[in-house]
Amino acid sequence: MYGKMYSACLYGIDGVLIQVEVDISNGLPQTSIIGLPDSAIREAVERVRAGIKNCGFTFPLQRTTINLAPADLRKEGSAFDLAIALGILCTSGQLILPQKEKLLLIGEMALDGSLRPVTGVLSMVDRAKREGFSAVLLPKDNAAEAALIENMNIYAIGHLNELLALGQKEAGLAASDKNSPLRILSLEGLRFKRGLHPDQPVHQAEDYADVLGQHHVKRALTIAAAGMHNIMLIGPPGTGKTMLIKRLPTILPPMTEQEALETTKIFSAAGKLKEPAAGLLRIRPFRSPHHTISSGGLIGGGTIPKPGEVSLAHRGILFLDELPEFNRQVLEVLRQPLEDKYVTISRARAVHTFPARFMLAASMNPCPCGYLGSEHPGHPCICSPSRIAQYRSKISGPLLDRIDLQVDVPRPREWTREKFSLSSAEMRAQVLEAHERQIKRYERLQISWNSELAATALRRFTKLDPDTADMLHQTIEALGLSMRAYDRILKLSRTIADLDGKDRISSSHVAEAIQYRNLDRPQNETVV
Repeated sequence: MYGKMYSACLYGIDGVLIQVEVDISNGLPQTSIIGLPDSAIREAVERVRAGIKNCGFTFPLQRTTINLAPADLRKEGSAFDLAIALGILCTSGQLILPQKEKLLLIGEMALDGSLRPVTGVLSMVDRAKREGFSAVLLPKDNAAEAALIENMNIYAIGHLNELLALGQKEAGLAASDKNSPLRILSLEGLRFKRGLHPDQPVHQAEDYADVLGQHHVKRALTIAAAGMHNIMLIGPPGTGKTMLIKRLPTILPPMTEQEALETTKIFSAAGKLKEPAAGLLRIRPFRSPHHTISSGGLIGGGTIPKPGEVSLAHRGILFLDELPEFNRQVLEVLRQPLEDKYVTISRARAVHTFPARFMLAASMNPCPCGYLGSEHPGHPCICSPSRIAQYRSKISGPLLDRIDLQVDVPRPREWTREKFSLSSAEMRAQVLEAHERQIKRYERLQISWNSELAATALRRFTKLDPDTADMLHQTIEALGLSMRAYDRILKLSRTIADLDGKDRISSSHVAEAIQYRNLDRPQNETVV
């Protein structure tokens, strides 16, 4: 006897459909799972055996072979339990499922037959929809997440007995009647009712109106948000660096439907989707890992690779507070994702690719004691030039090259007299206007932000007049900047021009972009 069901697993953050083939033949009672299963899948035999028996069905006392196809793909996780259980019941003639829908089966089974949720359901159901499936049967705790995929019939159960009860109700059989197979004509009784998802993100209490002074820093943050440029704030303790960056999400444009789906799939695969019933994630991620984080925690990894902080910050912000306190080897792994916008993790059995299109926001003190250039009479700097150089050397030149804005945050002097402070709503209005200009400009390209410009597109959309080009070339030579820094100044100039409502980049736009390269100046010129 042969039967086939369909299930799915995660491969990185993407769902992969798996055929669960069941063959029951005469021979010594033995159950084996083949097709490169991991330990969790091999242990499914005992979970399924106990669950079937405790729900009143019979586990076949014959030779049972379960094949997970394609056989050359490594399978991991416990999402196959439900497909294996129903495959055995249908193949052994105890259960007949409706055939009118192409059905995907996902779920982990407990020993009593109840179903437990699994991670990555959003990616699995999304893949099933694109492969022509019309329905999915899964645990109730995963139903709200699966319902985020439109035009899919979501059937949810909390226990295998619910299928038994549904079949008995339709056929009018007594609970003790075991002589004929239990036929389920329709799964409509298990359909999950979709709720209404909020269209607007939750109001955020933080506002730039709370920050008095620091107008030039707010200008830099507006530029960073308008073009999704990497930014670093440099200043003494207590000047508001962390406060300023934590309010950065309040001025970013809303995510598109595609961006929201991408971000939600990553959180689902990582098991961090806390409230799936609230709909797709609409607020751009803001990740702020501690400085003791490892390389694997930052870019992802593990025996079974999982997304790291750079992927969890996809389409949002990765904030590294006190950047020099991070291990230098950890910081160096950021170089590739900052350039390529994705992370590739290679293992002996597989190669996983995770998206990592994020804005890097960082903060640091100007020296180890933190008070270099603060001109505060009570806190003079006590650091020697060698200590300052050693402190700053923790951030390599190649990494610094990839940070577009390096902005001083001095100690405010007249903040007690401030009567007006730019609010998040006013800054966001400027950002949205600049972003609209970018969307229209790049509507035929696969990019949305000026920071994504490269190669031919960069030269095409950042043309300079001869005088401006000469000024930029002289500055590059004087500061000894790299060609990467040159390109990033062009991208930044393009964003400043967009905020100014101009189609052409002028010398004032380039000059403003250059003055944000604070750490590229000689050390004795870098003061705060």
